[in-house]
Amino acid sequence: MAYTLIAGLGNPGAQYEKTRHNAGFRVIDALAKQVGADFQSWQNLGEYAKVSIGGAEVLLAKPMTYMNLSGQLVSGLARFYKIPPEKMLICFDDMSLKVGDIRLRPSGSAGGQKGMKHIIEQLGTDKIARLRVGIGPKPDYFDAADFVLGKFTASEIPLLESATEKAVEAIKIYLQDGLDKAMNLFN
Repeated sequence: MAYTLIAGLGNPGAQYEKTRHNAGFRVIDALAKQVGADFQSWQNLGEYAKVSIGGAEVLLAKPMTYMNLSGQLVSGLARFYKIPPEKMLICFDDMSLKVGDIRLRPSGSAGGQKGMKHIIEQLGTDKIARLRVGIGPKPDYFDAADFVLGKFTASEIPLLESATEKAVEAIKIYLQDGLDKAMNLFN
């Protein structure tokens, strides 16, 4: 069976649950809820669920190794299920996009996102589709680490919820009609 891997990046644990850095987890959780996904542990590296979405066989994944080691789960699942990079979509936070915005790209650098950087290193290619969820812009007076590990303000929550809904719809379009169609509709 040929799977598509959709991974959302974040940090495990209650203390990180509502932080900006967990926008990727948020998207995967929202999609999982819609499709009734049942997550299970995979080699103590993270959680994954096998689901069918619009006729596509999908692995939803959430690395539980902390952001900087996200590539361990992604590359492990890719090897085990023989999923090539062109059948993956990685969802993560981006502080260069304002809260409420999402962007899809077919490939490119990690753009300073350490989880994506580790995935690129582990897979040996940057030709991996990604869905970036805006969490910014970062104020000048904030350290980047403090900013991404901070929580959203009350006024940002509705924007984040809207972005999460858009991201879930973008993933469905990606699975049914391909990345170009999803990019045309959501970028």
